[in-house]
Amino acid sequence: MTPQHRPAAPPSTTSRAGAPRRVKVTSPRSQARRRHPKRTVSRELDEQTELGEVYVRSLMRAQLRLSFVVLGGVGLAVGLLPAVLTLIPSLSWLHIGPLSVTWVLVGTMLYPFLLVVARSYLRAAERVEHDFDELMGRS
Repeated sequence: MTPQHRPAAPPSTTSRAGAPRRVKVTSPRSQARRRHPKRTVSRELDEQTELGEVYVRSLMRAQLRLSFVVLGGVGLAVGLLPAVLTLIPSLSWLHIGPLSVTWVLVGTMLYPFLLVVARSYLRAAERVEHDFDELMGRS
């Protein structure tokens, strides 16, 4: 044999200090097929599994609950304003310029209130969708 083709000497199992050397032990199954990766929530939705349907129903319930809360609050506020104005008949006789006080109250109180409610509904709906996206792992 030529010096270039000599087999390598086996590694020594003892160190210079006489203590045994560490030996790396590997499993013969280290090359075995890995387990399937964990199913993600977005994959559950894409494949329309039962779990994916549960997630979608949960999102829809949260959106519906938010809509009913806002609708109830606006309905209550808009319904109470005419009732209050009817219970106080003296307001209909008061005028600010050519308009009665009741119309001024409706114009100055109701529309800004509706704008504030719309803005807060939008923020809450975006928060619900953001929470769903975080659950999906998309954000």
